Amino acid sequence: MANIQDILKERILVIDGAMGTMIQRHKLTEADYRGERFKDWPSDLKGNNDLLCLTQPEIIKGIHKEYLAAGADIIETNTFNSQRVSLADYGMEALAYEINIVAAQLAKQAIKEFQTASGVTNPKFVAGAIGPMNKTLSLSPDVNNPGYRALLFDEAVDAYYEQVKGLVDGGADLLLIETIFDTLNAKAAIFAIKKYFRETGKEPLPVMISGTITDASGRTLSGQTLEAFYTSVVHAKPLSIGLNCALGAKEMRPHIEELSQISACYTSAYPNAGLPNAMGEYDEAPEDTGHFIEEWAKEGFVNIVGGCCGTTPDHIRHIAEHVKNIKPRQLPVVEAAFEITEA
Repeated sequence: MANIQDILKERILVIDGAMGTMIQRHKLTEADYRGERFKDWPSDLKGNNDLLCLTQPEIIKGIHKEYLAAGADIIETNTFNSQRVSLADYGMEALAYEINIVAAQLAKQAIKEFQTASGVTNPKFVAGAIGPMNKTLSLSPDVNNPGYRALLFDEAVDAYYEQVKGLVDGGADLLLIETIFDTLNAKAAIFAIKKYFRETGKEPLPVMISGTITDASGRTLSGQTLEAFYTSVVHAKPLSIGLNCALGAKEMRPHIEELSQISACYTSAYPNAGLPNAMGEYDEAPEDTGHFIEEWAKEGFVNIVGGCCGTTPDHIRHIAEHVKNIKPRQLPVVEAAFEITEA
């Protein structure tokens, strides 16, 4: 397979859009989520989107193909919550490894089938999606006990390690730590990835890191500024660092501009389709999202672009069309203040 590093030097790459938004369009029932295998499961399963990799694999593969047809170069696995900490909400901790390996295999199959049917031969990549967990390491869920933590660092590392193993075994080309609102959770994921490749001796996969600025303050939920977030994770030597979710492209612009100026690696951005309306839905038209991101590209802010909540294959199609002839952001020459070494 072509080296993604070489491709990023030549053009802006497009990552896919929202998985959840596309799943909602199928209007699946509780029975659809359960399938035959989990028809007698003791708790409700509707909403456990990652489980659909096992119970409705053709739907997930079909969504991947829609994004590929729209021009996505990178598709994310349907594994945002596929580690045992988050799956505990459904009593499905034991399925973590299986969901990840199947999700990666489905994405790889989607690429193969799409390329065979369409005749498209340019390289496509599978990014193993690693979400932030439903428990945070930096913040207490108990307002009366600020020192309390619902999760230990080692527990997070173990859960992420199992997820990484499944994604790698399933054939993922990249690992994407995304929607980071607590950098300590991200550090647990980074540590788990490093530990996995160190212990297995396998060739490390490129790692993408994407944080979330939650509001106009320009900070993550755990309180870091964008520069502090970047400084906290750059030791991982990622392929890219970027932002996704929480904000639409209009609101995300100043933060992407700042990141482009401080990042020594490639930058990524996949905003929501605007801000949610009163009903929690997203109204930004695909052509509007495309124009916003085209402007970022012309300004030299980005190397990888796509969409998050509310975006669809139509949004990705417009984004891909708007950036296809624009040169990617060039990596700056950044003088290191100190030498980063492996622990």
